Amino acid sequence: MRDPAAWLEGKTVEMEQAIRRLVDINSFTDNVEGGRAVGQVLRDETFAIFGLTSSSRKSERYADHVLFTSSDRGERAPIALVGHLDTVFPPGTFEGYRRDGGLARGPGVLDMKGGLVVVAYALRAIAETVGLDAIRPIRLVIVADEEVGSPEGAKWIGEHVLGSACALVFEAGRTTDAIITRRKGTGAMTASATGRAAHAGANHKDGANAIWALAKFVDLAQRVTDYDRGVTVNVGKIGGGQGKNTVPDAAEALLDLRYCTSSDGEQLVTRLGEAAAAAAAEVPGTAVRLEGGIARLPLERTDASAALMQAYAACARAFGLGADEAPLIGGGSDASTTSALGIPSIDGLGPRGRGFHTKDEQIEVATLVPKAQALARFLATF
Repeated sequence: MRDPAAWLEGKTVEMEQAIRRLVDINSFTDNVEGGRAVGQVLRDETFAIFGLTSSSRKSERYADHVLFTSSDRGERAPIALVGHLDTVFPPGTFEGYRRDGGLARGPGVLDMKGGLVVVAYALRAIAETVGLDAIRPIRLVIVADEEVGSPEGAKWIGEHVLGSACALVFEAGRTTDAIITRRKGTGAMTASATGRAAHAGANHKDGANAIWALAKFVDLAQRVTDYDRGVTVNVGKIGGGQGKNTVPDAAEALLDLRYCTSSDGEQLVTRLGEAAAAAAAEVPGTAVRLEGGIARLPLERTDASAALMQAYAACARAFGLGADEAPLIGGGSDASTTSALGIPSIDGLGPRGRGFHTKDEQIEVATLVPKAQALARFLATF
């Protein structure tokens, strides 16, 4: 029986060419045509693998979301593999693939077109050696809106991975190959204060200052932050009023929320609601209303996900990769979606690199084959 890992030896050039093909197409989340072009390449080239069937879902707002599946005889729960095709760079800001010694640079080379190619070559290796029927069924879901929180993609993922034995997510690989088991949950809120306008000189007492009420809310909201629990509230933008001589009747603030457990997320929303009511009560004639809330639930470490990490780590070490557990990650990903479905999930399995979401985005080309070998070994033995 041929070894999938052995088949991957010497495939660095091929894998790099596949990444270049994807990176050279701009797929900023709002660049719908570019995202669709990347999706077409994924279907026609990258994942044109014997035994994989592709389908897609049209989107009114983003590029199409893509699904690849292998045959399922219902004997074993599938393995979910999750990725995204969109990047954070609008056209003209950071373009094109280039090689820089042992590094490859370009938008999405790490986050996460490189990860998609790692998946493709691991599956190709299995298809070319033992055959995809020899492993658990595969459910590979690739969304087009991850960089804006997967507002559509989360549902697409849920529809196709529910009941999976595990989920592996191929976000940016860390410089030490650390495996991610925990991510903070995320949320966003808009606090809108309303009051009553009046002339600041002639009728100041008739006004109800919305900015004052909002300022009281901001102070209370920021105090909800609890670093020991990993809970943070950041009021990142604020505005309101018309001019210094008018009592303002409207003001608005934008909040970012982070937390480590689902229960902390629920409590955070409740406490901010209480803060809004308390702030308005201190400034008669005003109201503070909140919109928004929880966006992504956290990726929480469980016994099952810890066992999954250890199983994958053994495969990674077999090919010279690091395999420690990553510290808590502040940003969210689609691993949070799979975890919330009760599926043991790990993340950060793309090629080793750094600089995601910056113009210094890069990967270490030499890690492409070992990363694919680790995944192929895991898929063949899990």
